[in-house]
Amino acid sequence: MFRLSAFMRELFQPAAAAPRRAPAGPVVIWNLIRRCNLACRHCYSISADKDFAGELSTADIRTVMADLRGFGVPALILSGGEPLLRPDIFEIARDAKAMGFYAGLSTNGTLIDEAMADRIAAAGLDYVGISIDGIGPVHDRFRGQEGAFGRSVAGLKLCRDRGVKVGLRFTMTEDNHRHLPDVLALMDDEGIDRFYLSHLNYAGRGNRNKGEDARRLTTRRAMDLLFETCRTRLESGRPCEIVTGNNDADGPYFLGWLRRRYPMHADRLEASLRRWGGNASGVAVANIDNLGWVHPDTMWWHERLGNVRERPFSEIWSDRSGPLMAGLAARPRAVGGRCAGCRWLALCNGNSRVRAERVFGDRWAEDPGCYLTDREIAP
Repeated sequence: MFRLSAFMRELFQPAAAAPRRAPAGPVVIWNLIRRCNLACRHCYSISADKDFAGELSTADIRTVMADLRGFGVPALILSGGEPLLRPDIFEIARDAKAMGFYAGLSTNGTLIDEAMADRIAAAGLDYVGISIDGIGPVHDRFRGQEGAFGRSVAGLKLCRDRGVKVGLRFTMTEDNHRHLPDVLALMDDEGIDRFYLSHLNYAGRGNRNKGEDARRLTTRRAMDLLFETCRTRLESGRPCEIVTGNNDADGPYFLGWLRRRYPMHADRLEASLRRWGGNASGVAVANIDNLGWVHPDTMWWHERLGNVRERPFSEIWSDRSGPLMAGLAARPRAVGGRCAGCRWLALCNGNSRVRAERVFGDRWAEDPGCYLTDREIAP
């Protein structure tokens, strides 16, 4: 995850670059349930509106959470499917907070009515992210259900009005990129200060629809818009948390923007970007699916590292004997193609290995989603 606003803030509040620190444990994105009331075109879990057998019980989840906390995992992102369809979701959320986790909820927002919003607020969740892929019928088409946009925005407002920290999540494709300004305007109109842009990654239905991935020039224009949105918000003193995910070329591209716009600060910010270090799959980010299988991140569901019913997460995650986890942990990663000779490899860490595998059949090939030009990456 690229925390744009944190780096942009350093333009106005300079901070010395600290050395890289190995995380105590990874952030865990946990797909607690696979059932979902929508059918999104980019769903990495290929969820559907039906029950899936064999999902972890409440007792299973408590046992795993205790192991995660002991292992130093700082944060849990409770996801799905649609996590609000789990009857015990608020029990899980309260247990997570009681154990000391940062706890976020990733939801489509359509199920949030007055009563549900009250329960979300009472659970003490640190953050609720609601997915919006466009305005009105654009969003409805992506989500596969008429009226989904209106219900999602209503849920967003209900949470916001109860003091819950909420944010918009936008997955960008070639089909909806032109609606990014409208979604950012919605953020302003509703007084929301957090925004997450997810680049399309080729997993689940996202792999089926990879032909809709935003083209390179489109992606660059979208990032330029985010840079300016973030800069103007911070300059005016408004709260702003803008992050991006699933394309670690965002870091080097931001550095190029800095060298053009704020050359006097570029070297200092480059040190911070190198400390960030780019893609963290298999190291600082982990995934547990609804059946208890552990994956290097949410896009790696086709790779199972082990099951928490059979072996503690702490042992599974610490095992680097397999080539995938060993390769993801290596710095520099043994990547090929454009990535091998890229001047920014230490900064982006080779970007998405899933995209490389899906397109080239080789997880260590170049990332086809990198939108930097050959000139920009030349040594």
